Amino acid sequence: MKEKKSEKMIKKDESRSAFEKAGMENSDPRIIPVKLNRPAPEGNDIVYPDYPPEDQETWSLLFKRQRELLPGRACQEYLDGLVLMKFPENRIPYLGDVGEVLQRTTSWQVARVPGLLFEGDFFSRLARRVFPSTDYIRPRHELDYTPAPDLFHDIFGHTPMITNPAFADFYQKIGEASLNARGEDRRRLERIYWFTVEFGLIRTSQGMRIYGNGIISSFAETQHSLTDKVEKRSFNLEKIAEQDYDVWHMQQLLFVIDSFEQLEQGFYAWARKRGLLA
Repeated sequence: MKEKKSEKMIKKDESRSAFEKAGMENSDPRIIPVKLNRPAPEGNDIVYPDYPPEDQETWSLLFKRQRELLPGRACQEYLDGLVLMKFPENRIPYLGDVGEVLQRTTSWQVARVPGLLFEGDFFSRLARRVFPSTDYIRPRHELDYTPAPDLFHDIFGHTPMITNPAFADFYQKIGEASLNARGEDRRRLERIYWFTVEFGLIRTSQGMRIYGNGIISSFAETQHSLTDKVEKRSFNLEKIAEQDYDVWHMQQLLFVIDSFEQLEQGFYAWARKRGLLA
């Protein structure tokens, strides 16, 4: 009986996401996924928080620093999206305004959520073309890198890429595929999300560029990701789906796409093969 219980516990641990495992190993509540017990407000139903001056200053510092750092590092699709978003320099953007831009460009919307969501709550919103965003900002001692999502990561990192039609469609397809995923396929989708949406690179005629939102929103990762310290492998969804990752440290392995059409079409073919999309 004791041996069978041990095997069961091992299988249960393997079924947990990387963030769930990290949450069990650390007391930081920001990286423990939460389940929503009520609908998340969307669009103009979102209330703008009464941010203290220090939070507004943190946004301004992060925004100006990343905006200066990203040219020549971020892909043109992200930089074009950043122009479309028209984020204010000295004030945290209102999520309702962010959602209006996404609605006009790619028919997406924004929802305000309390933190890192359980995968079911998160991916089901992506399937509806709704991006879940936090509305709190990181503390000053985590300016260069934070393991937890915050509004700078969500707003500055994610939303400019969602203005790109091919990426926006790929993003929705991940959400749709998750609705049909069971067992290990749930973990495979999580790994694909990590190595594309969060930590993806793209080859361009100007050289290697960043499109991953986790890199773009991090001062340290932006500088680290394009160096020789990082192993870069060509896009291969079968391998990405089996590649584990670490949420606590800067990434040592990244995957590189050739185009966003390759990303969208490649994922659709992979998901259809596994019966996750029709």
